[in-house]
Amino acid sequence: MTNKAADKSPDSSALEAEPGGSAPTDKSVTTKISAESSPESGAKVVARYLKTLPGTPGVYRMMDEKGQVLYVGKAKNLKKRVVAYTKPWTIGARISRMVAATTTMEFITTHTEAEALLLESNLIKKLKPRYNILLKDDKSFPYILIRGDHDWAQITKHRGARNKPGEYFGPFASASSVNATINALARVFPLRSCSDSIFDARTRPCLQYQIKRCTAPCVDRITPEDYQLLLDDARAFLKGKTHDIQGRMSKRMQEAAEIQDYETAAVHRDRIKALTTIQARQGINVQGIDEADVISAWQEGGSTCIQVFFFRSGQNYGNRAYFPIQARDAEASEVMGAFIGQFYADRPPPKMVLLSHDVDRADLIEEALGVRAGHRVRLAVPKRGEKLKLIDHARANARDALARRAAESASQRKLLDGVARLFGLEQSPSRIEVYDNSHIQGSHSTGGMIVAGPDGLMKNQYRKFNFKDEKLVPGDDFGMMREVLTRRFARLIKEDQDRSAGMWPDLILIDGGAGQLSTIEQVFADLGVSGVCLVAIAKGPDRNAGREVFHMPGKAPFSLPLRDPVLFFLQRLRDEAHRFAIGTHRAKRSQAIHKSPLDGVPGVGARRKKALLHRFGSGRAVEQAGIEDLATVEGVSRNLAQKIYDHFHSNS
Repeated sequence: MTNKAADKSPDSSALEAEPGGSAPTDKSVTTKISAESSPESGAKVVARYLKTLPGTPGVYRMMDEKGQVLYVGKAKNLKKRVVAYTKPWTIGARISRMVAATTTMEFITTHTEAEALLLESNLIKKLKPRYNILLKDDKSFPYILIRGDHDWAQITKHRGARNKPGEYFGPFASASSVNATINALARVFPLRSCSDSIFDARTRPCLQYQIKRCTAPCVDRITPEDYQLLLDDARAFLKGKTHDIQGRMSKRMQEAAEIQDYETAAVHRDRIKALTTIQARQGINVQGIDEADVISAWQEGGSTCIQVFFFRSGQNYGNRAYFPIQARDAEASEVMGAFIGQFYADRPPPKMVLLSHDVDRADLIEEALGVRAGHRVRLAVPKRGEKLKLIDHARANARDALARRAAESASQRKLLDGVARLFGLEQSPSRIEVYDNSHIQGSHSTGGMIVAGPDGLMKNQYRKFNFKDEKLVPGDDFGMMREVLTRRFARLIKEDQDRSAGMWPDLILIDGGAGQLSTIEQVFADLGVSGVCLVAIAKGPDRNAGREVFHMPGKAPFSLPLRDPVLFFLQRLRDEAHRFAIGTHRAKRSQAIHKSPLDGVPGVGARRKKALLHRFGSGRAVEQAGIEDLATVEGVSRNLAQKIYDHFHSNS
């Protein structure tokens, strides 16, 4: 239902289908309301919308003349909420600036205010408006997955959409927390962690079996019944039933000892010891906490840090610090409210959320989170007891994290000021891009770009490049750098020609000498790019660190004093680009190394591949086998043997 026709702004298409389930429920009504385009801006523009606005819940967006979203808000009554923007004496200076820049507004009506809150959180997370408090979060949380689609269940780390069959445990604060937990679990419950391809190709136990971290189900060193017992115990452990597990292990140890099976008894004894060690280290069975997130905020010097601790099944699954941006003038309770909405926009909330500060409309937030989770979610601000101690602990962590960040930011600003002075920039660079290539005699060539700014390395901005130019000569470093920079800036010109999105670099560093620099100068000349400082870093005589030579257009090469902090900073950036590029190259090379001659043979899947390798010992031996020999393998008919033979001998 459209209240009034409107000329679509460049961003209006986002209302039709928000990704990640931005429409709160199937019952929400996405009604778009706008007005005729006008060169006017400010309160007069806002006032024109009041004539057609309904008094229903919904979400509104305020946009500038370029169609960029300035602010996203929600309201129980759209008309009453928007009318406040026409009264400058009731809003602060910051919001007044936002209203003055507004030329267009768009609205979505919903059935309930809770649905409006969910939709607002999704839009803020997607559009990142300039005047909203933003959660700078670019990573999903990892989980432990016990897969349910294999006869021998695999335990593994999982990140992303939970669409694989099996049981998920988490979320964990970081990948390192998951890895540590899986490694600890392997000492107690030696389940397989290898991929299906490795599992199916094994002909003898791997090293994990030798160090007692796996029971080698790939070669039948354990019965399905015993493996299922381990699996059940691992599930129980991850669900917090540690006392039950210890009781069962003790009983099995005693039963084995009574029949003088001391070897089995020793295995159970060692597992009990390992389980006790894990419990002592991870703080399992926190009193009064089963499934909860503990969220605490600390403000100082105009900055805010929010620390989140994750508790699931009575276990501490780690913690993570967040630093919301555009929150300088906001109170801790306001920042906390904005944080909760965006934090749970794409992740399931637990049954309880413990907070350090009261938030406005906590009942509404509880209702919205309950809609998203499918169960009741309770917000609480503890005043005493063990829960308050958890809040205080999280607050202390937030204070320390903010102090570390402030110290790092001050140091980073000094270094960036030094870079600006060194290379003659008008101001400190807000975005530095560093490029490097990696290959071995031209094979598996890859390019890498890293990005650094005032907050340090911006790893979500890193990019990998696989070379596509068929005319590129293997090992041509100049040609590879030419392709990388051409693709990067041709796309940048297309997507952000007016340089308003903050994606254009102030400084580009190239690992190389005068030759690489002249190549990049030619690329920029061909594309018509200007206003970007170019610097090439050559390693100097004998490739010794500290004797680097810097090359810039129109300047003689120069070096820096051996102990100059700016030199160390530039070296770290170059080394990070090298690490990233060579890591990408190694991953590409590793994929090629692990390819089997049997991959791609029609009719040969994992089981037949395993049978062929058992029979002949290697892929090369299968390639050289005759039809009669191939047909003797279990599961390989004569027709399939003919196909395998033809696959390897079609060009001979």
